[in-house]
This record gives sequence, C-alpha cells and structure tokens, in this order.
Amino acid sequence: MALRLVFMGTADFAVPSLVEIVGSGHDVKAVYTRAPQPSGRGLVLKPSPIAHEAGRFELAVFTPKTLKGPDAAAAMRVHGADAAVVVAYGLILPKPILDAFPLGSFNLHASLLPRWRGAAPIHRAIMAGDRETGVTVMKMEEGLDTGPIAMAERVPIPPDATAGDLHDALARLGADLMVRALAALEKGALQLTPQAEAGATYADKIDKGETRVDWAKPWQEVHDHCRGLSPFPGAWCELAGTGRVKVLRTTKGIGQGPPGRVLDDRLTIACGTGAVRLVELQRAGRQPMSAEEFLRGMPVARASVLS
Repeated sequence: MALRLVFMGTADFAVPSLVEIVGSGHDVKAVYTRAPQPSGRGLVLKPSPIAHEAGRFELAVFTPKTLKGPDAAAAMRVHGADAAVVVAYGLILPKPILDAFPLGSFNLHASLLPRWRGAAPIHRAIMAGDRETGVTVMKMEEGLDTGPIAMAERVPIPPDATAGDLHDALARLGADLMVRALAALEKGALQLTPQAEAGATYADKIDKGETRVDWAKPWQEVHDHCRGLSPFPGAWCELAGTGRVKVLRTTKGIGQGPPGRVLDDRLTIACGTGAVRLVELQRAGRQPMSAEEFLRGMPVARASVLS
C-alpha cells in the first residue's frame, strides 16, 4: 500500500527525487515549493524547478512564504499525509509542521552526516579536498541537520569533479536512496540511528568575498577552490585587458613560478607551490568556453600575471 506524502522541494537537486517518488507509486497529496522568482532581463516570474515538474504530474502546488504559525500546521494536516519528504526546499520547518505527519518528515541531505551540515555541503566538501561524500536520508527534528539517520550512501569524489558534476550525481543517487527509505518506512522496517556529534562540521553558505582565486596557495587548494565553486557562484580572477574571468574547470599543471604567472601557451598558472592548468573559463556576459576557445578570442602572453 503506497504512502500518502507531502513533498517539499525547490531546487534542481530535488527534481529526481520527486520523479522517482511519483514513479514508485506513492500518493503525493501536495507539493510545497518556493514562490516564483523574477528571472532574466524582463524579470519575468519563473516557477521553481519543482513547481515545473509538479505541473507535469498534475500535482497540487503550494508556495507559502512561511510555515510558521498555527494556520500553517492546520493547513498541512488537511492533506492527510503519512509523511513528508524534504529535498532542497529552502524554508525552515517548525516543530508543529514536523509533528503534522504521523510517520515523520524525512530530509535528503547531500553529505555524509554529521559532516557538512548546513547550506552548502557539496561546495564545502570539494573545497576542503574531501576524497568522498554521499547522501543521507534523515528523520527531521528541530536542530539543523541533526536528526537520526535512516540511510546513507557513499561515493568517491573524482579528483577533477566540479560542484556541478557532484550535484547531478548526488541528486540521482539521493532519489534512489529516498525511494528505498520510503519503501522501508512503508513496511515499518526503517531503522534510525542517532547522529554522532564527533566529526560534525558545518557547510556555511558561500560568501561572495571568498570566491576570488588566491594564486599564492598550493596548487591543490587552488584547484579545489575553483572546482568547488563551479559553476555557481564561480571562482574568479582578473586578467589585464580582459577583466574578471570565472575559472570553471582546472586540472593539475606542470611547472612553477611566481604565483599567478602564466607559464605556457595552454593557460598553466603558477601557484604558491606547483601549478594548475585552466580547462574551462567564462568571461562576463559570455557562455562558458574551453581554454582553447578562450585563447583564440583572447590571446594570453606567456609570463602574463593573473591577479
């Protein structure tokens, strides 16, 4: 017998989970998502990725600005759902909302909790040089990503993978994990394990002030910084005659020199120790392009300095 569910999500990361849940036969009574946001030069209101996907399945969509207050909890109980699934939603769920579901509320988080609780776990894992990460399904409580763990799945982080690459892989893996967790919940067989506090770290939201590339750092830290911020918000540097350039993909380079120095004709850049080679870049107002395409339109002389 299928579960009656409320799905709460907003971002692209949540879309595979909604698709898999609907495909597995569960009864999604309502979809909660953030309200449409102004987009593009015309500031046209654009529905969230989840609102768009819910429309394909003809699911009821709700876009409250807040879930606080007794009216919100009462409205949630009207759906008669057994449980809630929360994936990249963007609103805090107060205790009355969590208590509105007899079987609980279950969140898909893009890390191996308790490591990287918080807003930017994918970015922070790569920026920290982690060799592995994963996805976790936890039963939600009032604390920030502190609830007991239902299921988790580990994956290695490839050495040149960007946050965008990892985001897409974890979204697919997480969708499968959530469906498995719901199947166990439906059978009354879902086991919960309290999170250990040892090893807990917090993935703070990315601040614009930390996005500039610091070429004085060792090559590995520069590499992890660039790929951990790609494609958004994007690590950046400045090149004389070009202005600000986003660095979207890098790999290990060969050579050494003063930090920021261009070492060859392939955009290998010296770091504090070692070097990185720029693989993909983006100029302001332009589409991302390979280093080869960039150099065809904007030659960069050897011994130039990036800042």
